[in-house]
Amino acid sequence: MNLWKTMNRKEDPSIYQQKDGQLVRTLKVRDFLALGVGTIVSTSIFTLPGEVAALHTGPAVAISCLLAAIVAGLVAFAYAEMAAAMPFAGSVYSWINVIFGEFWGWISGWALLAEYLIGMAFISSGLSANLRALVTPLGWKLPTALANPLGVKGGIFDLVALVAILLSAILVSFGVSKASKVENALVVVKVMAILLFVFVGLTVVRKANFMPFIPHYRMTAHGPFGGWQGIYAGVSMIYISFLGFDAIASNSAEAVNPQKTMPRGIIGSLLIAVGLFIAVSLVLVGMVPYQKYLNSAEPVGYALRQTGHTTIALIVQSIAILGMFTALIGLCMASSRLVYSFGRDGMLPKKLGKLNKDHRPANSLWAVSLVAIIISAFIPFSFLTQLVSAGTLIAFMFVSIGIYKLRPREGQDIAEPSFKMPFYPVLPFLAFSGSLVVFLGLDNEAKQYMLIWTVVGILIYYLYGIHHSTITARK
Repeated sequence: MNLWKTMNRKEDPSIYQQKDGQLVRTLKVRDFLALGVGTIVSTSIFTLPGEVAALHTGPAVAISCLLAAIVAGLVAFAYAEMAAAMPFAGSVYSWINVIFGEFWGWISGWALLAEYLIGMAFISSGLSANLRALVTPLGWKLPTALANPLGVKGGIFDLVALVAILLSAILVSFGVSKASKVENALVVVKVMAILLFVFVGLTVVRKANFMPFIPHYRMTAHGPFGGWQGIYAGVSMIYISFLGFDAIASNSAEAVNPQKTMPRGIIGSLLIAVGLFIAVSLVLVGMVPYQKYLNSAEPVGYALRQTGHTTIALIVQSIAILGMFTALIGLCMASSRLVYSFGRDGMLPKKLGKLNKDHRPANSLWAVSLVAIIISAFIPFSFLTQLVSAGTLIAFMFVSIGIYKLRPREGQDIAEPSFKMPFYPVLPFLAFSGSLVVFLGLDNEAKQYMLIWTVVGILIYYLYGIHHSTITARK
C-alpha cells in the first residue's frame, strides 16, 4: 500500500449523502441563527472585552473585535459555500475528506475536536464559577472538594460543571428539534439581557474613559499594550469569541433545505454576534476606566455595580448563566456530530458512528459528553484555553484554501451550491491569510499544545484509522 496515495484518497460525496440520509432533517434558519448566536455569544461576551481592554488595547478593544470579526466573516463565507455544496455531518472533517483526502480530513477534524471538547469544558467551568458567585451571598455554598477541579483550591471535581454538561447532553439526546426549541427561547432571553446592559450602560458612559482611544504602545508583563501591537494581541485573544459559527455546519445533515438554510444561518448568526460584541465592548470601556477590569472575572457585573446598577447586575449575571448553557447545547450538538462522522468512516470505533432507533447519534453524544465532563470536572484547563483558537484556526485555513479545490467539482460530482463565496479567487486567499496571521499571534504555549494534540491525532490515524477506514474496507 502506497502510504502517500492512501493518505490522499478521497471519499465519494455520494457515500456521505447515503450515510447521512438517515439523520432527520428538522432544523430551519431560525434554529441555526439561535444555535450560532447561542454558541458565539457565550461566556466570552461577558468576560473577554474587559480583559482584553485591560491587558492589551485600552478603549480600542472594539477595533480588535471588528478585526477579529472581519477575519471570521471571510471564513464564514467559505463555510457557507462548503455547507451548501456538501451538507454532511462532521462539517470540516467530511468536506476536507472529499476535496483533499482522508488524512487531511482527519487532521482538520481532529483540530476542530479540540475546540469543541475544551470549549465545553471552558464554558461549563465558567458557568460553574458564575453560578457559585451568584448564590454565595444567599448562604448557599458547595464544599470546597466539589467546587473546583482536582488540585485547584482543594477541589476534587467541579460538580456544577459536571451537571451542566450532563443536562445539555440529556437535552440533545431527545433530538436536535427539541434541543433547538429550548436553545431558541434561551437565546432570545440572553440577547435581551445584553441589550439591557447596553442601554443601561449608555446612560453612564463618560467620554473621558475613551481618552486616548488607542493608548501609546508599551510592553508589559502581559505582553504588548497599546498601539497597533496591542490591538493585534487583542485580536488573537478575542478571536475565540467568534468561533461558534462553525458549530452550525456540523449539523448541516439535519438542515431543512441546506442550500438556503446553511448560508443564512452561518452568516446571519455571525453578523448578529459581531454587533452585540462591539456594542458591549464600547459601552464597557465607557462606563468604567479600562484599568479597573484587570483580573476581573465578570467585568459586565462589575461595571454595573460600580455605576450604581446593582439590581441590573444581578439580572444580567443570572441570565448570563443561562446564556452559557445555550453555548453548551450548541457545542454538545456539534461535537457529537463530528465524532459520529469519525465513527461513520471507521477513523474511530464504528460504534460511535451508529444511530439509535430514533436516528440519533447517541453513542457519540455520550462519548464526547463523558470526555468533556472529565476535562471540566477533574482537570485544571486554564492553560489550554488558547488551544481552542489554535485548533479552530487550523480547520479554518483548510476550509478557506479548500474553496479552490471545490469550485472545479461543483456541478460535477458535488452539487452546485445556491451560495458561493464572493470575489473568488481573492476572498479565499484573504480568509486563509487572515486565519494564518491570527494563528501566528497566539502565544507559543498554545502552538506547542496544538502541536502535541496534532501528533496524538497523527498517531491515532496511523495506528487505527488507516486500517479501519471504510475506504480501506471497500478496496
